Amino acid sequence: MSEQSQKPEATETFEEKVHEQKAVRLAKRDKLNENAPLGGGAYPVTVPVTTTITAVRTAWGHLEEQPESQSGEVVGVAGRVINLRNTGRLCFVALQAGDGTKLQAMLSEALVGKEQLASFKELVDLGDHLFVHGEVISSKRGELSVMADSWQVAAKALAPLPNTYKDLNEETRVRQRYLDLIVREQARRNVLTRATAMQSLRETFAAQGFVEVETPMLQTMHGGAAARPFVTHSNAFDTELYLRIAPELYLKRALVGGMERIFEINRNFRNEGADSTHSPEFAMLEAYQAYTDYNGIADLTQQLVQNAALAVNAGTEREGTHVVQWADGTLFDLGGDWDRISMYGTLSEACGKHITPETTVAELQQIADAAGVEVKLPNHGKLVEELWEHFVKEHLTRPTFVMDFPVETSPLTRHHREIPGVVEKWDLYVRGFELATGYSELTDPVVQRERFMQQAAEAARGDDEAMRVDEEFLTAMEHGMPPAGGMGMGMDRLLMALTGLGIRETILFPLVK
Repeated sequence: MSEQSQKPEATETFEEKVHEQKAVRLAKRDKLNENAPLGGGAYPVTVPVTTTITAVRTAWGHLEEQPESQSGEVVGVAGRVINLRNTGRLCFVALQAGDGTKLQAMLSEALVGKEQLASFKELVDLGDHLFVHGEVISSKRGELSVMADSWQVAAKALAPLPNTYKDLNEETRVRQRYLDLIVREQARRNVLTRATAMQSLRETFAAQGFVEVETPMLQTMHGGAAARPFVTHSNAFDTELYLRIAPELYLKRALVGGMERIFEINRNFRNEGADSTHSPEFAMLEAYQAYTDYNGIADLTQQLVQNAALAVNAGTEREGTHVVQWADGTLFDLGGDWDRISMYGTLSEACGKHITPETTVAELQQIADAAGVEVKLPNHGKLVEELWEHFVKEHLTRPTFVMDFPVETSPLTRHHREIPGVVEKWDLYVRGFELATGYSELTDPVVQRERFMQQAAEAARGDDEAMRVDEEFLTAMEHGMPPAGGMGMGMDRLLMALTGLGIRETILFPLVK
């Protein structure tokens, strides 16, 4: 039974269709295996591909302006069957490459023979990977095609493709991303956009003299961020280990060792909630530069993001600009010099009360209660940050650096050089979410120990996101860490800023229940 590209009956569920077609396709698999020599059949070890579908389109696309013309070039190409049309002695098949490029193949009884054409009609289905060999031509209708003189199944699909007349629901897109990649152009574009952005980041770092390094994902002491870790056990060492929540403390060890410009792009794991901007497993960029501060690292971060925007715009109508187009068609400008605003100043303006580092916890709690803002285990810093998010965050439209944070929530950051009770830290907000954070790094090991002890006290109060005292890191700092600026940026969130998608769309295979 040959599968046709027809709309299924409304009374037949997709599950029933899959069950029925799988049985039919299994029988076809068996027949292909029976009739083929060793190494061939339904799953040959290879097929004699000579070029790609994309290359054929690039070289011979002009033939579509010349119906019924011949190139004189014979090729062997392979792709996934996404459409089939059998018309007696002539069959038409649409092949799709991995990047979504399509090419028609034509099989005629005159060229492949009556027996081979009958076998094609009987054994080839939508979703199969198919190899065809023949001359590149244009059809009577001017469609670029391969006029096949032979064909071979490259991989038999036992399960049918989903109904292409309907959009995949989000659940299917996330759980079966391979189907999403086959049928949806946006899904393929997301993967390519991410790869382009990653390459751009590395090129920008290389131009600035940075070195890419790798640090442990399994750690005996979690730190570098305020987050709850995943805990595991090493049988070899008979000890409790943590999946890292941030690479910061190891990258700073490299700074101590003389690696003055370093970065890492790798995975982090945080055992906390998942929503449209958070994932328990995510890709993170962290970078550290000796002899700069949080202003210099902000300049670098802006350059990294803007260069990524230029890279993803290459080859589009927005080439040469920082204006990105989101999936819903919205245009968003990442260009220009980004605003730098004060956390305390903008909070005071937004809530109508003068708030400073000296404002008491009781006063801040009153404001929070009146605004309906709940803060777990409140202290001055947590209250200020939660209130700022409530009153200010949603009103930011342009990319914006929010500067100068409370000391209580930033234990790895240097005291502000002018404002007591504040540290030199910024958060970068784009589209209303935090994209990156940057510091003037704390380099005094005595103050760092004091901060760790304060965090330990918070942990004793029940704060499971507080940091622990890391003696090995403190020992490294005691050997002298140079003045430095550091930053961290979520790669999944960078893709959100470049594409306008939710976090589960920017991750190729997100974690789902």
